[in-house]
Amino acid sequence: MKKILFWALAFWCIASLPSFSQKTKKMNEHAIVFHLATPDTAAYRALTKQLNNVLEVWPTAKLEVVVHNKGIGFMKKEGNVLTSQIEALTQKGVVFAVCENTMKSQKITKDQILTVAQYVPVALIELALKQEEGWSYIKAGF
Repeated sequence: MKKILFWALAFWCIASLPSFSQKTKKMNEHAIVFHLATPDTAAYRALTKQLNNVLEVWPTAKLEVVVHNKGIGFMKKEGNVLTSQIEALTQKGVVFAVCENTMKSQKITKDQILTVAQYVPVALIELALKQEEGWSYIKAGF
């Protein structure tokens, strides 16, 4: 009887290790980079909702949105109906990184971009670097 009890206890301990380690993972270890390159304003709205959804579950997660190519409209001041949502997300720690290469090719200046923006020389390199650092990658939009 003692052997059966011992083996049952040993099996339970071994079986519970994976679930225990998942429960004890620190919340601040989550890091996600979002890639935005579409001109679709519906995708812009979806992205702000998705960012808020992640922060609701993981409030200390590191989130960065890398914006380039046709997605640059998301960060332009003129006619931007999402400015308040973007600013609120910045207050929660979300980084919005705008590609300077895209700005140059589209003749966009920093004064045309929302003031909460940060800048990266090349968006695709920023995406690669984040992934090399272990960040999860999500293509923004649908």
